[in-house]
Amino acid sequence: MKAKGTSSQWFLDSGCSRHMTGDATLFLSLKAKKHGGNVTFGDGSKEKIVGIGKVGNSSKLMFENVLFVSGLSYNLLSISQLIDKGYMVAFEGNECLIKDSLNKIVLKGIREGNIYVLNLNSLCVNDATCLIVNDNSTDLWHRRLGYTSTSILSKLIKKNLIRGVPKLNLNELYMCDACIRGKQVRESFKSKQDVTTTRPLELLHLDLFGPSRVKSLGGKSYAFVIVDDFSRFTWCLFISHKSDALHVFDSLVRKLQNQQNTCVIKIRSDHGGEFDNSGFSDLCGKFGISHNFLHLGLHNKME
Repeated sequence: MKAKGTSSQWFLDSGCSRHMTGDATLFLSLKAKKHGGNVTFGDGSKEKIVGIGKVGNSSKLMFENVLFVSGLSYNLLSISQLIDKGYMVAFEGNECLIKDSLNKIVLKGIREGNIYVLNLNSLCVNDATCLIVNDNSTDLWHRRLGYTSTSILSKLIKKNLIRGVPKLNLNELYMCDACIRGKQVRESFKSKQDVTTTRPLELLHLDLFGPSRVKSLGGKSYAFVIVDDFSRFTWCLFISHKSDALHVFDSLVRKLQNQQNTCVIKIRSDHGGEFDNSGFSDLCGKFGISHNFLHLGLHNKME
């Protein structure tokens, strides 16, 4: 089995003791494991178990205790684990039928060569049924309430602020992949000892922060910071909205180029929407300014 399957394609494996996949995007919830051990494959190679979670696409079909294995290029469903969970697995000709306790077919695998493959996006539905979600797991309520934090969830439960939210065990909240990605921050550059520019206005560094909880004396909520790379002279311009950065920078460039009798050659900023837009691109084109963007590595900021 060397070919990599699609993200929704799973292989039914009678020799596999646990469900496992190498695609983190398939998990409804995922809990990291620092010391999860290894998985040994048929050729003797080993890969690390880096997490465990739930996989599925409906409340009626969800596989728990699925291993997230680093480097695994295909998805495996363990026959023995399916049977332990009460499913019946029947191989009939070119099909593998997975039935629930009511003998209804919930999944159907198709034989391809010497293996049986199923697609979790292709559920077998016998009757048209209107379903109501009866899953009160902590991670599901976490997603229902807009990926809220455990502190807010605890407050909602204790004060009964939302009708219908059950008494949840917040210790069961798995590591949420969406929250991890949302909290990623940029790594800062190492400090540079040598100045590579040769004159003022050759390179300007741009950054913007806000909205600040404390406004400036003029009632502004954002600060637009511009640093000259050669002289380290810094301008701190207070603005009301992020969109004002373009107009403020346009005025400053005109003023500086007239005063210094020289031109701005390059500017450098991050990919913030206030800088990475058509307006800034047109402005740079008009003045002949090269706009460089920071390409910074990301690391997870875990709480």
